[in-house]
Amino acid sequence: MEKGYNPDFDIDLAFGESYEDSLAEILQKGKVEVKTERDIWKTTGNIVFEIKCKDKPSGISKTKVDYWAQILTYKNDIKSILLFPVPVLKAQLKHLLGKNIAKTIKGGDYNESELIIVPLN
Repeated sequence: MEKGYNPDFDIDLAFGESYEDSLAEILQKGKVEVKTERDIWKTTGNIVFEIKCKDKPSGISKTKVDYWAQILTYKNDIKSILLFPVPVLKAQLKHLLGKNIAKTIKGGDYNESELIIVPLN
């Protein structure tokens, strides 16, 4: 086989293009909530999802969007963007909490928020 040759390139190309179209549709027509993690994720290795504020559902618990985007920045540069279908993210957070992989803590302004901390790994 020649270096760089892929006999299934046309199949791979069509597969890839279908998901390019899916992403374009999400960004153009879907409802996306965007949250940004600044710098601290880089040292803690965690990302955070708010579930309550002042003892009322908020953040991921209350969102009405189809997709949730978590942008990871470091020194004001985007390092990664994680995009989740909301039902999948909620199920995964529940699973991670059940397995004690994620945990809830108090935080935010005046420690009035309840947060789920999830290790990036």
